[in-house]
Amino acid sequence: MKQDWVKKLRQSTSQWILSVVFVALAGVTKASACSLALVLAMDVSASIDEREYRLQQDGLAQALADRDVMEAIRMQGGIWLRAFEWSGAHRQADWLDWTFIDTEESVRAAASKFAMVERSANEFPTALGYALVYAQYQLRKAPERCARKVIDVAGDGVNNDGFPPVSAYKAMDMEGITVNGLVIAGDTPSPVPYYQERVVYGPGSFLEVADGYEDYATAMRRKLLREIGAAYVQLR
Repeated sequence: MKQDWVKKLRQSTSQWILSVVFVALAGVTKASACSLALVLAMDVSASIDEREYRLQQDGLAQALADRDVMEAIRMQGGIWLRAFEWSGAHRQADWLDWTFIDTEESVRAAASKFAMVERSANEFPTALGYALVYAQYQLRKAPERCARKVIDVAGDGVNNDGFPPVSAYKAMDMEGITVNGLVIAGDTPSPVPYYQERVVYGPGSFLEVADGYEDYATAMRRKLLREIGAAYVQLR
C-alpha cells in the first residue's frame, strides 16, 4: 500500500483525468521565442545496479518518445534539451549537448541516444549538490534565452557526498530557475521527503514519484508532460 505522502504527490496526475490540455506559456515574446530550456540530470551512483540503470535509460527514452510528450513539444514550438549523468562530487558525464527538438524525428533521435548511452561509472556516492551546480552551469550556457529554465533531477537516494542542495542554491544564481525532482521510491529510509523538502526549488517546482524502477517510464512521462506544458494528463 502506498504511503499517504506518495498518494498526495501523485493525486493531480494519477486519478481519472479526462483529456490532455496543452497550455500556452506566459512571457514568450518575439525576443524570446523559446519556451523551455530543460536540463536532465540522471543519478548513476553506486546504489543503482545495472538492471536499474537499464530500466532508467530505457524508461527515459520511452517517455521522451511518447506520443503525448512529442505533441507537447510540438505545441510549444520546440524546446532546448540537455542531459548528463551524475554520481560522485566530480563525476558528471554528458549524454546530450544542447539540442533543439521540435519534430518527431528530432525527438526520436534524442531518445535513441538515451537508450544507447554507456554508463560512465558505477562505484561513486550521491553528490546532489555538485550535480545541481553542474546543471545550473550548463543551463546558463543555453544557446537561446528561454521563457522557462528547468533542471530535472532524478535519483533514488539522499546526498551523501560533498555539500548539500541548500548550499548549492545559496552559492549559485538561481533567479528564474526551477528544479523539479523524480524520486525512485523503495529504499529505506525513503528519499521522497528529502527531495520534497531540500531538492525541489523555485517557481512551480514539483516532485514526481516512481514506485520502483519498473515504474520509471510512466513517472518520467508524467514529469515531462508537466514540465513541457501539459496541464492535464490522461494516464494509459
